[in-house]
Parts: sequence; C-alpha cells; structure tokens
Amino acid sequence: MLYYLFRFLEQFGISGSGMWHYISFRSLLALMLALIISSWFGEYFIKWIPTLLLGRLRNIDLILMIVTTIWLGLLGFIDDYIKIFKRNKDGLSGRLKLLGQMALGLGVGLTLYLSPDAKIRENIEVEHVGAKTEIVHKTKAVKSTKTTIPFLKNNNLDYTEVVSFMGKYKSVAGWILFVIMTVSNGANLNDGMDGMTAGNSAIICIALGVLAYVSSHIGFASYLNIMYIPGSEELVVFICAMVGALIGFLWYNAYPAQIFMGDTGSLAIGGIIGVLAIIIHKELLLPILCFIFFVESLSVILQVEFFKWGKRKGKKQRIFKRTPIHDNFRVLPNQLDPECRYVFGNWPRGAWHESKITIRFWITTILLAAATIITLKIR
Repeated sequence: MLYYLFRFLEQFGISGSGMWHYISFRSLLALMLALIISSWFGEYFIKWIPTLLLGRLRNIDLILMIVTTIWLGLLGFIDDYIKIFKRNKDGLSGRLKLLGQMALGLGVGLTLYLSPDAKIRENIEVEHVGAKTEIVHKTKAVKSTKTTIPFLKNNNLDYTEVVSFMGKYKSVAGWILFVIMTVSNGANLNDGMDGMTAGNSAIICIALGVLAYVSSHIGFASYLNIMYIPGSEELVVFICAMVGALIGFLWYNAYPAQIFMGDTGSLAIGGIIGVLAIIIHKELLLPILCFIFFVESLSVILQVEFFKWGKRKGKKQRIFKRTPIHDNFRVLPNQLDPECRYVFGNWPRGAWHESKITIRFWITTILLAAATIITLKIR
C-alpha cells in the first residue's frame, strides 16, 4: 500500500518518494518492520503486515505467496484448534491436511499456467568465434515448465519431457503438489524443539531471497546462467518480511520457549518455501537447501515401515531411538524399550541438550544454504 502511496506522491516532486522504487530499500524496510512487530508484539500476534505495506500488491508472485500464507496458516490453525480446544491429540486428520495442501497446489499450478504475468526469459549460450561464450536471455518472455538443475552446464530441465508419458499438464500438476506437500510436512515435523523450525526456516528463506533476487536481475541471471524471471523481485520483499518475522519470533521461541509455533506456523512456512521455489523455477535445489526437512520426513517414514515389517515377523524393531530424527539425539539409553531392537540404538552415545541439537541443526542448514547458492556456479 505504501508503495502505491509514494509512487503517487512522486508525481508532485515529494523528496524521497523515488526510494520506494528500489527493491533493496523496500526489502530491508520490510525485514526491519517485521522483526520489530513480531518481537515487540510477539506475545499477542505474529503477522505479515510489512508485505502488505511495502509490496506491489498487483504482482502475481506476491499474491500467490500471500494466498499460500493464509491458506496453509488457516489449515494449521484448524489442526491446532482441534488439538487444544477440542482436546483431540490427533488434530485434523492426515487425509484432510493432504487435501488442503493438494487444493493449494492445484490453485498455484492453475495460476502459474493461466496468468499472463507468470513468465520467464530463458537463458541461452551464444558462442562467438575467438571469444568466450556469452550468456544471453531470449527477448520474449514465455510460459515455461523448465527448472534449474544443479551441477549441470546446460542447466535447464523441462520436466514435462521427462515424464511426457503422463501427459503434459498432469506431470506439472503432480510435481507442484509433490514439492508443496513434501516441504510443508517436512517443516511441520521439524517443529519439535524450541527455535528449531524458526531458525532453520529463516536461514532457508535468506537463501531463497538471494535466489529470487538474482533471478529478477537480468545482469546477475546472465552471469549465473539462470533463467530471468521478470517481476520476481517482489518476492524479495515478501521473503525479507518473512525472515524478519521469524527472527522476531525467535525472541520468544528460543529455549525456553514462551510462544510455540504449532501447525499454524510450520505448515504455512513449509508451503511458502515450496511455492516460492516453484515460482522462481528452483525447486530442484530444495533437496539440498531443505535437506533437514527431507531427512525429518524420511526418518519417520523409514521408522514406521521398518516397525511394520518387523511386526509381521513377530519382532519388535526400530531404526532410530525416536523420530523425527531430531528426537533421536535427546534420548538416553535407559529410556529405550528393552524389548525392542534398535539399528542405531547407540547413536549418538548419551543424549544432547535441546539447545545444542537446535544450534547444530541451524549450523547444518547454514552450510546447506551456502552449498545451494554455490551450485549456481559449480557446473
């Protein structure tokens, strides 16, 4: 809203109005406002107000991010409401959660397919005789189902070609649904210790903000040989507001926590990360960037299936001491079931304090975020 106000004031020569055109100014201001609002009023509410104040609300990418926040936040709120006020520990059924995520994925896919503003300019290499290879971008912006592949020189993959036997639109829709559900549920499982999800998500969002910015800048996009995505700079404003809110939230959520995130926050955060990566065509970087989230989900799946397999044979067995995987590090040997066989029952020896586990997961995510950005040049 303020963006449009100051653009209007600029017509009358109001000093300083032109600053609102700069994405760097609006992004940093969004981060500061979100941090101040969330830390100052965190005992009462955590909101995304700075995005509405400082973003260009006609931008389709920004609209998708706001809708994602509201939709998954509402889905998580219903789950938390059932757990807390209805005293039902199971909360919203897993099937309904998945249906809600699928509905969002379908909506995101249709919007990206139908909106005339959701386009890219593909990067191509032009070889000059006696000169270095030059990276240029096609003049015309087009609809595309291509994405950036890490580590490969010709780094654009059209995943409709890979799974063309499924039909063009089915494959795209299926891929979008898979990314959103995987990251959203991974973030949800990661929310088990004070400050864990907020810290990891803030780091991941900073890396995504960098990727969104270089994708929106034709000079950086050419240098890095990635797709140029007009309009994606507004995502930087959203991400900065998100990072500011998460850091402000940590003021109260760091150990020992005074405020808890719940599904209201974790489902929304995971969905935001997944949708943003899809919009900037960098979803294949998520296995590196969100490795912690994927491992959390995988540990639960493996634990359940291994337990079921043993049960069919009349054996009581587990892979880890406890899952999601972060819980494995805080279980003492004397807390284990003596009748159960554990594959990694002695790993790690002893138990780590909750704060140590959280900080070590943060450090791992920082390394993964750096590795994700570096992949743009390692080919």
